[in-house]
Amino acid sequence: MNLAELFRHETDLKTLAAGAALFSEGEQSDFMYVLMSGTVEIVVRDRVMETAEAGAILGEMAMIDNAAHSATVIAKSDCTLFPVGRKRFSFLIQQTPNFALHVMQVISGRLRKTDACL
Repeated sequence: MNLAELFRHETDLKTLAAGAALFSEGEQSDFMYVLMSGTVEIVVRDRVMETAEAGAILGEMAMIDNAAHSATVIAKSDCTLFPVGRKRFSFLIQQTPNFALHVMQVISGRLRKTDACL
């Protein structure tokens, strides 16, 4: 599922300059993000766990469990992102089963990558 394609008509986009942090490990948030363009690094305890490109979701775990972010996301290039608030996230989960499955697959994949690093 290409989420950048799913949200391509959205106009309420956030921009992030190269080198800037979208959010930091330990911060609270009411949003997850869909990376519409650009590249970011997902960093846990000063270790790059993943380089994400357009279509990736970011901050999904904090959206699901209302806990602080477990990673820091830093823009490697200028980026545009679509913020997804809790209300819209709940709507997408309920109305679009493929979206819910995609979020679970992303979380599972990231957990497996983290496990492999340990």
